[in-house]
Amino acid sequence: MTETPTPPTTAQKFSAEVIGTFVLVLFGCGTAVFTGVDLVATGLAFGLAVMLMAYAVGRVSGGHFNPAVTLGAIIGGRLPWSQAGLYMGAQVLGGLLGGGVLLVLLLGVDGFSAFDDSIGANGWGDDGTGYALWAALLIELVLTAIFVFVILAVTDERNEHPAMAPLVIGLTLTAIHFVAINATGTSVNPARSIGAAAFSGPDPLIQLWVFILAPLLGGLAGGFLYPAVFGRASDPVPGSGFSFGSRPAAAAVPGYGMPDQYQQQWNQQNPAYPPATQAPAQATQTSMPTPTAQQTPQAAQGGQAAQSGWGEQPIIQDGWQWDPQAQQWIPAQQQAPQAQWPSTDQGGGQTQIRPPEGH
Repeated sequence: MTETPTPPTTAQKFSAEVIGTFVLVLFGCGTAVFTGVDLVATGLAFGLAVMLMAYAVGRVSGGHFNPAVTLGAIIGGRLPWSQAGLYMGAQVLGGLLGGGVLLVLLLGVDGFSAFDDSIGANGWGDDGTGYALWAALLIELVLTAIFVFVILAVTDERNEHPAMAPLVIGLTLTAIHFVAINATGTSVNPARSIGAAAFSGPDPLIQLWVFILAPLLGGLAGGFLYPAVFGRASDPVPGSGFSFGSRPAAAAVPGYGMPDQYQQQWNQQNPAYPPATQAPAQATQTSMPTPTAQQTPQAAQGGQAAQSGWGEQPIIQDGWQWDPQAQQWIPAQQQAPQAQWPSTDQGGGQTQIRPPEGH
C-alpha cells in the first residue's frame, strides 16, 4: 500500500515562507540597486526568484511569499483564515531579513549611505517616481489582482500540468514588473515593500501605506474573481473565504489522478475542522477504512485464516474494492486477484491460502 506523505509541520511552513520571501527581496531589490534599476534585469530577477523558491519549497507551504497572495488564497477558499497570521508574519519577517542583508552588502559600495539611499524601495509622487497617488493605488491594485488570479488558476486542482505552475507564476511577476517599474517600482507585495522601505530612509516609509493597502485590495479582488467566474474544483476549505454555491467535484486528471503536493498546499485543510465531505467518486485509497475481521472474507482469526467458501461477495465501497491478498483497496473496476475467494488447508502446522479447485 502506498504510504501517504507526512504533511508539513507549522514550523516548516513558516520557515519556507521566511526563506522564500527573503530570497525574493534579496534577489529582486538587489538586482534593482546594483544594475541601476535595469528594466529587464530587475523584472527577471523578481520573477525568477519567485519561480525558483516555489519549485524549492512550494510543496511545503504553497510558495506564497506575499501577504496579498495569502489573502487571495483565503478569499478564494484555498486556505483557512487561521493560517493568515502564520503566513503573513513569516513573509514580513523574510522581507525584513532580505532588506537587512541587502543593506549590509551595499555597504561595500563606495558612496552608499545607509538608511538614506534607497535599496529598491517603492515610491510615487515628488518623493518617488513622480507618478500620481491615485494612479499608484490603481496600478498596484489591478496588477496584484491579475497576479493572484493567475496563481489561483494555475494551482487549481483541475489544472492538468501542475509542475508548470511555478514557471507561469514567475513569468507573470516578470511581466508585471515590466509594466510598473517606471511607475511605482512595482510592489504587488506588501512584504517586499516593507523589507525595502525599512532600510531606505524616511520618505519610503511615509509612502509605504500605498504599497500595503493597494496590493491587499488587489489580492482580495483576485481571490474573489477567480472562483466567482470559474468555480472551484471542490468545496472551499473549511474556515476560509466565501462560498459561491456548490460546484461539480473535480475530475481526475489523466496521468495524475490526484493533485500533486504543490497543489495540495494550495488547497489546505484547517486542522481545527474535519476534511470536507467528498462525493463517493472522490474517495481515495488512503481515505478508505481497513475492513474489520468480520467484514473481510479471509480475515485472520486466532492466528489462522477464517473459513471462507467460494462465492463470497467482494467488499465494495465508494468505488473501491478491498483486495484481501494485498491487504489494500483497489479501484472497483479492476478485478481483484482470485485469491480473494480462498480455501484453507493445514500443512506443516501452517495455514496456506490458495484459490479453489478449478479456478
